[in-house]
Formats: sequence, structure tokens, C-alpha cells
Amino acid sequence: MPYGDAAPDASRSAYRERNSTSDRTLEILGLFGPDRLSITASELAGEFGVARSTVYRYLQTLTQNGYLEEDPHGGFRLGLRVFELARLARQSYGLSEVVRPVLSELAQTSGETALLTRRSGSQIVCLEREETRAHHVRLSYERGSVLSPNAGASAFVLLAWEDPDVVSDLLASVPLPKYTQATLTSPREIIEHFAVVRKQGYAVTRGELDPDVIGIAAPIRDGDGAVVAGLSVVAVERRVPTARVRELIDQVRKSADVVSDTLALVAN
Repeated sequence: MPYGDAAPDASRSAYRERNSTSDRTLEILGLFGPDRLSITASELAGEFGVARSTVYRYLQTLTQNGYLEEDPHGGFRLGLRVFELARLARQSYGLSEVVRPVLSELAQTSGETALLTRRSGSQIVCLEREETRAHHVRLSYERGSVLSPNAGASAFVLLAWEDPDVVSDLLASVPLPKYTQATLTSPREIIEHFAVVRKQGYAVTRGELDPDVIGIAAPIRDGDGAVVAGLSVVAVERRVPTARVRELIDQVRKSADVVSDTLALVAN
């Protein structure tokens, strides 16, 4: 066979080998976990069913590039390059990026509209909104909308854990509109309700922002435990029997905890 005809096959073979090595090195990195902080060449040879000489080739590639280093107690552990990548990964995450997939899942599993809100000074801002495929609710909370601090469940979880003096000054300094007959507009009543929210760990409002709408919200916390955002679902109240309210509360709190855990992870 002429030399020129053989070259493409040799090139494809080398390409497959490079891909095979890359796959193996990624698999090795994926084997590390809380219960497996160090791995030996013998363990890898047994796990992959290859010779130790082959495993050492993979390990050499990883150590030369800083992804692994020799463990003083034997075997290999994650190297400093992994820490650098983790730091860069944390920097790339914003709140919306962390929350968006959780918010989408909450909307679909609950069958209701899900919201992400944040406080900016005296205002409550809706950052993200995910609609369910099953229902659409007309709400005051649209993406980018700004509302007052007495504006329902989302506002309550954003302020309930704030410093009491800060809350008192805030409520005294801004108008507290009466959106519906159920809206709380007395600072004293609002502060008393915040105490209930803190005790429960979540907020439930009925028709206080939009008539005939129930809102259920839970706080999102950062790595230091401070409330940085609120996660909530809203639904037409007649669609939510009393027995289902508990189910929605659990779903919202679980989703908020998932986001809080992720924020704590990317902050460390």
C-alpha cells in the first residue's frame, strides 16, 4: 500500500488513542469523592482492568499537568490545579445561574409558577420567573418588577431575618400600599408577622398581593447563613386545597435548601 494511503489510518488511530487517554484521565478524576481522597495505581489497574504500566501513563499525564500529586501517605490525591479550577468555577456562578435549574424543576414538579426574588434597599425585585406547563397565573410579580416590602410571601422571607432596627426604619421610611383588602400595611402588624415567619421558617400569604392567589416562600441563604434571596411558588388559591399546602411548603423549602447548599459550596 502506498505511504500516502496509510497516513490517514495512522492519524485516526492516534486520534482514537488520544481520546482514549483523555477519557481515562477524566474517569480517574471522577473517582475521587468524600470517601475516596486518595487512589493507588493498583486500585486503578484493578478498576479499569489494565496493566499498571498503562495506569502509570495516565497518572503521569495528570501529575505533570497539576491535576494530581503524590500523597505522602501513599497513592495519589487531587492537585493544586483542581483547586484553581474550582476557584474559577465558583467565580463563574451568579445567583440566577445557580437558581434557574432549581426554579424550573420546582415549577414543573409543583405545577405552579415559581419565582426568585431579592431585596434591593427598600424594594423587592423579581429576578426570575418560571411558568408551569399546566397553569399560567397573572401576577404582580413579573421578571424585573419592583414591589414594596409588604408585598406578600416573597417580601416576608426577605425581611423576616433582617436586623429589627433596620426593618423598623425601612417600614417607616417607605409607602406601604394596600394591594388588596388582605394586604398588611401597619408596620407593627408586619413586624409581628415576621416573627411568625422566622418561627416557621417559611411564609404563606393568601390574597395579600394579588386577589385569590396563595404565595408560599422560603429563604435562600449564603455560606454565612444570611438570607440573600427568596424562592416561592404562587397559585390560584382555589386550585390548592388545604391538604396540598403542606406539600407545596415542603417542595419550596427543599428547593430553597438546594440553592442555599450550592451557594455555600461555591463560596468556599
